[in-house]
Amino acid sequence: MLAPHQFWQEIHAPGTFADGIAEGFADLYPATLPDGRQVSLPIRILPGGTERAVASLIVNQASFAVEDALAEAMTEAARHYHPAVVVGVPTLGLPLAANVARRLGHPRMVALGTSRKFWYDEALSEPLRSITSPGGEKRIYVDPRMLPVLEGRPFVLMDDVVSTGASLVSVLRLLQRAGLRPAAAIFAMLQGERWRDALAEAGMGDLPIHGATATPLLARGPDGRWRPQGGDVSAA
Repeated sequence: MLAPHQFWQEIHAPGTFADGIAEGFADLYPATLPDGRQVSLPIRILPGGTERAVASLIVNQASFAVEDALAEAMTEAARHYHPAVVVGVPTLGLPLAANVARRLGHPRMVALGTSRKFWYDEALSEPLRSITSPGGEKRIYVDPRMLPVLEGRPFVLMDDVVSTGASLVSVLRLLQRAGLRPAAAIFAMLQGERWRDALAEAGMGDLPIHGATATPLLARGPDGRWRPQGGDVSAA
């Protein structure tokens, strides 16, 4: 059993946790990178019960080696769209966006914000909610001064995790307000499949979505161990 500070620190060889899917997991779930290597993630029980859980990824607590491995996979997904700009979603999407932008040879990235500066336009904002911050509504903003960097140029959106899709829909609506649409949204982890329904309901289901890793919703079995819920095995 890993101590809390030991998760997301090491990259394991392909197949290290190959037997765990059938046997179930007690406290960790392995996220698999495109090259087959694995990262151990802690299992977090979802609010409101004890029988459902998710694998958690907190990028700013990960080792630099793990962050770089995730950013490398995200960069490869981004290259397909030939972006001129990378846009980062706060908070944990920002270091990934900066990492990817450097790998693409860009001189900068564009950061969205949740802290309103006095020169921001409230019309260029949207309410923002997150699965990891229940009950705490914030707003997401785009700095008006950054619009010339984005207008008429292909760009990709970067964030750490997509789960329910609520935050992603808010960000896309914000960009719509500014007359902008990303070529794709790219994440370090796709967490379950609930985000697909959110995008479809918002009329945004045609947006390409990629993940460096993908993890399912988890259900606790009679033996107390965690396994993918209903065959939910999200794919990037």
